[in-house]
Amino acid sequence: MKKSMTNPRTILAIFHDIVAAAFAWVVAYLLRFNFSVPADFASEMLLTLGWVVVLQVGVFIGFGLYRGVWRFASVADLKRIFLAVSSAAVLLAAFFFMLKTDVVIPRSVLVLDPLLLILFMGGSRFAYRAWKEHLLYGMTLKQGEPVIVLGAGEAAIALVKDLARSTQWRVVALLDDDLTMQGREIFGVKVRGTIAQLASVSRYLSVKYVIVAMPSVHHQKRREAIELANALELEVMTVPAIDDLMSGKVSVSQIRKVDVEDLLGRDAVKLDSSGLQMLIDQKVVMVSGAGGSIGSELCRQIVKYQPNVLVCIDISEFSLYQLEQELSPLRLPTRLIYLTTDVKNSVQMNHILAQYQPSVVFHAAAYKHVPMMENGNVWEALSNNVIGTHTIAKACKDNGVAKFVLISTDKAVNPTNVMGASKRLAEMVCQGLQGDKGTRFVIVRFGNVLGSSGSVIPKFREQIAKGGPITITHPEITRYFMSIPEAAQLVMQAGLMGKGGEIFVLDMGEPVKIADLALDMIRLSGFSADEIKIEYVGLRPGEKLYEELLADDEHTMPTPHEKLRIAQARTANLSWVSNLLVWIEGLHGSHEAQMKLELSGWVEEYSPQVSSSVDAHIPTSAQHITVH
Repeated sequence: MKKSMTNPRTILAIFHDIVAAAFAWVVAYLLRFNFSVPADFASEMLLTLGWVVVLQVGVFIGFGLYRGVWRFASVADLKRIFLAVSSAAVLLAAFFFMLKTDVVIPRSVLVLDPLLLILFMGGSRFAYRAWKEHLLYGMTLKQGEPVIVLGAGEAAIALVKDLARSTQWRVVALLDDDLTMQGREIFGVKVRGTIAQLASVSRYLSVKYVIVAMPSVHHQKRREAIELANALELEVMTVPAIDDLMSGKVSVSQIRKVDVEDLLGRDAVKLDSSGLQMLIDQKVVMVSGAGGSIGSELCRQIVKYQPNVLVCIDISEFSLYQLEQELSPLRLPTRLIYLTTDVKNSVQMNHILAQYQPSVVFHAAAYKHVPMMENGNVWEALSNNVIGTHTIAKACKDNGVAKFVLISTDKAVNPTNVMGASKRLAEMVCQGLQGDKGTRFVIVRFGNVLGSSGSVIPKFREQIAKGGPITITHPEITRYFMSIPEAAQLVMQAGLMGKGGEIFVLDMGEPVKIADLALDMIRLSGFSADEIKIEYVGLRPGEKLYEELLADDEHTMPTPHEKLRIAQARTANLSWVSNLLVWIEGLHGSHEAQMKLELSGWVEEYSPQVSSSVDAHIPTSAQHITVH
């Protein structure tokens, strides 16, 4: 405060308030006596003026009125002025009462003075702000590009307010389906109709740009608004997601072009925040595969609940380095541990778990690229996804970890590829380790996530940037999609709800045809289907046209959370798990076609894609162990 008091602007503000205080005191007398103040009262007015000004300005300094900036005067500043002037008025009355002098101050003056002072001080500050904003932005508004904002809710209101200062944009109309908003004005911008009237309004106002400012409405409604604007060949932009706005990471004015994620996006996830707080707050949490797409997002979501320690493990040094570079500058209260290790290393897993004693472990480490695991890496897929899961899960059980959450995949359902079959075995390993007490093993199964490493969206973006063509395996191929944050949040929610042994299936919404996704991306990139061609190259090894979330012999039960269901699937016992591990260890060096044929003995739903010339040999251990 001392430093700010020497600021020339602060000194000028204090001088203004001295003048305002003196002026208000004189005007109060003039009003009291109808602008004809008797000589005796006039002399008393001048006699008390110095005391009044000194006392009032002293109170104003005490209330911190000079910390603010007039150019950004707000309702909070007006409230502070009201409290300061009211306090000064009370002290002034008490001061003159305690002096017990012959000076007589009319009571109406003591009432009029604070009212006038609030008017002068507040009015001058807001007048200065209005003048500065007009000076800074008023002349440039006409030069800004006209834009229509779709929506008239809180986000749209904040956007219009922010863009009033912009030199780039000029909001000329608002459109909203709320009929009670029709004809109203928001910061001088009129709500000119419903979203369906975009065509006529944009033509009438000669507008080429549209901003979709409806982050909290149902996703389908946002998509319809975007598609309508696209059909009118308008350039469409949008505001950040509601989660980012609420977290304060971005402001509503950080508009951006609409991306394919906005078309595939989903409604915000409702989380049991108090329950997750109890699960994570001040606890030790560990994430395997922490450098991957899901693992890193889990870390981002987990630190919001302020665990005491977050242990991030990954076999990739570079992935961990990237995560460390992102999280460390945030100065989080959580202690962050980064360890490069292999989940198949039993000694190291037991050492880490014994040292840090996590209460929850999220296991996201896995090989997941279907074609790559299908040929040349079959044993590595089984080793990493099955033996690796067993190693870390068994270590968790031996070290008293309360909960172990396995990240599984929809490709584990009726798998036609090695990766999916290996993840189904990983699920059964966890179920086989589940006992009546001790570690609770929870499995979460979901489909593709938007923008994850190896997904089609980054690949399509790269192909469009090169001028095409976009390569798709089959015109009818479809996939489920969800955002990485949503997947991570639902994994945490399932981890909280799980009692042990369940397979949670996430609500993936409607499947998306990949060809339609490619066309959307071409259009959003500013090209036409004639400019960027689509080529169909045939299904890759192990790839299915359609992904499923439940196997044929599985059923689901609802849970208290609308986006989570529990699959009733086949489970396994410890004896089955032991035999499975022996079989995988013994496969090393075998022919891959033989591995795939034998794999179908362990995963009954698995349909291997192998040559018919290879004789099937199903291990007797797989044939005789009972599967429950």
